[in-house]
Amino acid sequence: MTIIKELELVNKYGMHVRPAGSLAKVCQKYQSEITVDNAGNAVSGKSVLGLMTLEAPMGTILKVTAIGDDADRAMAEIEELIANHFGIADE
Repeated sequence: MTIIKELELVNKYGMHVRPAGSLAKVCQKYQSEITVDNAGNAVSGKSVLGLMTLEAPMGTILKVTAIGDDADRAMAEIEELIANHFGIADE
């Protein structure tokens, strides 16, 4: 199964170390291959360092692709994480 979604970063500071860590932690729970792309720069969703290289401030539209048997569950959790500001209260 392949799921591709465009998700907007709604947290105040965009993709910095705490959101990158939270996103990588969620992605690592799943067997699916998950990539996150910003303007042609695609990285593994399971890599904190890779996610940090995306240079994605608030308002950036990320293209998230999940490929695998649990892609639907992975994408649902990723969508929820981003919509809830990565669980960071001050963002």
